[in-house]
Amino acid sequence: CCRSNSSRIGVVNEETFKEIYSQFFPQGDSTTYAHFLFNAFDTDHNGCVSFEDFVMGLSILLRGTVQEKLNWAFNLYDINKDGYVTKEEMLDIMKAIYDMMGKCTYPVVKEDAPRQHVETFFQKMDKNKDGVVTIDEFIESCQKDENIMRSMQLFENVI
Repeated sequence: CCRSNSSRIGVVNEETFKEIYSQFFPQGDSTTYAHFLFNAFDTDHNGCVSFEDFVMGLSILLRGTVQEKLNWAFNLYDINKDGYVTKEEMLDIMKAIYDMMGKCTYPVVKEDAPRQHVETFFQKMDKNKDGVVTIDEFIESCQKDENIMRSMQLFENVI
């Protein structure tokens, strides 16, 4: 479809998406998070996000049920799309969010903050301690934990 900048109207490739997204977070580096976000919006994995893809994703995030939002979030965290979220995938997303927020965050974020954040989340979510989080574990944990639900709202703010 659009691995290179195509002239198709209403369609962006990943590079264009990153350029646009970076304008919203000038204080940090949004490249990695924009990559993950692009892949979540690119539901048919054809290397481009159409206006329709984008609006469908936004619609879920803004007007969807809690279940739909959590499904969308799980898909974002499941980087390799194997149906599970590993600690490494969660850490990659968390690091990307911290990078995007930049060094100007207050209070100042410690270097190991993303890892600590992930350790806490992952312990809560990995109910059967098998080293991966399933969609059911993810949704159940999120719905039961008001801190996680609050951070889901934080997650909405970075979309």
